[in-house]
Amino acid sequence: MKHTENRELRTTATFNAPLVLIWEAWTDPEKIVNWWGPNGFTTTIHEMEFKEGGEWNLTLHGPDGTNYPNRSIYREIIPLKKIVFEHFNPHFIATVLFESQENGTEMEWNMLFDSPEQFEIIVKAHKADEGQKQNIERLENYTQQLLDEGKFLD
Repeated sequence: MKHTENRELRTTATFNAPLVLIWEAWTDPEKIVNWWGPNGFTTTIHEMEFKEGGEWNLTLHGPDGTNYPNRSIYREIIPLKKIVFEHFNPHFIATVLFESQENGTEMEWNMLFDSPEQFEIIVKAHKADEGQKQNIERLENYTQQLLDEGKFLD
């Protein structure tokens, strides 16, 4: 097994929402645009072909008006369990695991970078860890809003 500790960003979160809602929030383009990206960012999805080998192309719009094009390829999808996508520029492999819990859903989000140097640049200089944390908070707020408004029923 390859040593990945010094090039991996791993975050675990527990949501007070059913697994199917968290899954839909990740896999439905009409839902993901409501929470994807760090605080202050908005998202335009150009293509989201949610299948193995499918492309996910989006633009993140920064609060200062800067556009950040993003391109990913889905590498593995196990419904309601796992999403793996390869992100380009910067290059990393993201693995998101979902597990139903008694009172909600546990999600583990892992980003594996090519090298410790790339990890340092992306995480330390560009604060990817803070961005990931904000993304998770936005997901939590969005799914809670859907539940509170009765827009999601199991």
